[in-house]
Formats: sequence, C-alpha cells, structure tokens
Amino acid sequence: MKLQILGTGCAKCNALMLATEQAAQALGLPCELEKVTDLQRIMAFGVMTTPALVVDGKVKVVGKVPSVDEIKKLLA
Repeated sequence: MKLQILGTGCAKCNALMLATEQAAQALGLPCELEKVTDLQRIMAFGVMTTPALVVDGKVKVVGKVPSVDEIKKLLA
C-alpha cells in the first residue's frame, strides 16, 4: 500500500503524517509512506488545500487532519 501526505510542511501536514503512521502501524499494514511537498505534484492530484492523504493514488482526505481512528477506517 502506498500512502502519500501532500503538504508543504506545515504543522497540520506533520500532524497528518504522524496520525497516518500510527494508523498504519496499529493495523499492521505494510506500506510505503511518502511526503510530497512539491506544489506541482500536489496540484497534479487536483488538491488545492493541504494537508491531503492519498491512498494508492486516490485522494481520501483534503484540508483537515482526521483522527487516527478515522484514518484506520480509510485504510482498512
């Protein structure tokens, strides 16, 4: 599973990265976690508000930091 965090490095982006890591570990999911900070790449996903979470190429969350439990539901 490939997980990407889209954002420029703000506090919310970092919080989403941490929550996503925790959710994946709690579920025992083998995954590749990538932080995407390049604006061109972020815009290529059609995302205009960060942070965003992309799971296997599909944008799942935009503009907010969901709880670890919410992220677990998206990944399960």
